[in-house]
Formats: sequence, structure tokens, C-alpha cells
Amino acid sequence: MNVLADILKITIPALAVLGAAYFLVKRFLDNEQKRREHELRSSTQAIMTPLKIQAYERIVIFLERINPNSLVVRVNKNNMTARQLHLDLVNAIKSEYEHNLSQQIYISESSWQFVKTAKEEIIQLINISSSKVASDANSSELAIMILNISANLDKKLPCEVAVDFIKKEIARTF
Repeated sequence: MNVLADILKITIPALAVLGAAYFLVKRFLDNEQKRREHELRSSTQAIMTPLKIQAYERIVIFLERINPNSLVVRVNKNNMTARQLHLDLVNAIKSEYEHNLSQQIYISESSWQFVKTAKEEIIQLINISSSKVASDANSSELAIMILNISANLDKKLPCEVAVDFIKKEIARTF
């Protein structure tokens, strides 16, 4: 019986020390893992934040470039027909959009939806304007029609709505 008591006197404190050591090491390793995850998140944010800001900047530039007021002035050339201008305007919007497709990775889904909607509505505005002008008319007639329709809208242009949304989102995020 003395032997059993001696074994228990040694075993119980050893198990207690072993249990305490286990919990201390486990706690240390868990804290170390959390610290590493935090460092990884911080370094990822340090890399991603400039990319996200740059994406928002590029999307705003895209939206400004498809604004009918700047688009018509930039694309319209002398000696163009209304049909040529119509095609060039739609192609310019589609080309700009395709050039900026990858930016959707860095911006929110709701911002991207505003961008897509703006693109589609500006193309629709151009198509409606084109239907009101003869296709063989001078391009300046189509340009004036687009600018008049844009100016007479009761609401903001879709690209302006999208820019406002993006500005608010950036202010909330950063």
C-alpha cells in the first residue's frame, strides 16, 4: 500500500504539471497563430488597399469618359455621318468597359452593378438619340440630339449616379 501511495504522490503532481504545461503551450501556440493571422491580414490589407483605391479611381475615370457630354466631344470628328458617330460612340463605351472589366475584382458588387447599369443606360440613350436622327445626317445632328436629351433628363445621368454612389462607398470604406 505504501508503494501505491508513493506512486500516487509522484504521479498526481506530475500529471498536474503536465496538464498545466499542456494548457500553457496550447495557449501560447493559439496566441502565436492569431498573431500570425493578424500579421497576414495586415500585410494583405497593405497590399490590397492601394489596389482597391486604384480600381475605384479607374472606374470613376471610366464613368467620366462615358458621360455623354465628354464622350460626344471626344469621339465626334468632322465629316462623320450620324450612323458612323453612333457606331463609334457605342464601340468606345464597349471598349472602355472591356478595358476596365478586371476592376470588378476590387470594388463591391453594388458598385459594379451601378457601373454596368450606367454603361447600359448610356448606350440606350445613344440608341434612342440615333433613332431620332437620319442615319446619313451629319454627325453634329446626332451629337446635338444626344446632348439635348442628356440635358433635358429629369434626373442625373446614370454615370453621375454611379460616381456619387462610388464616392459615398469610398468615404464609408476608407
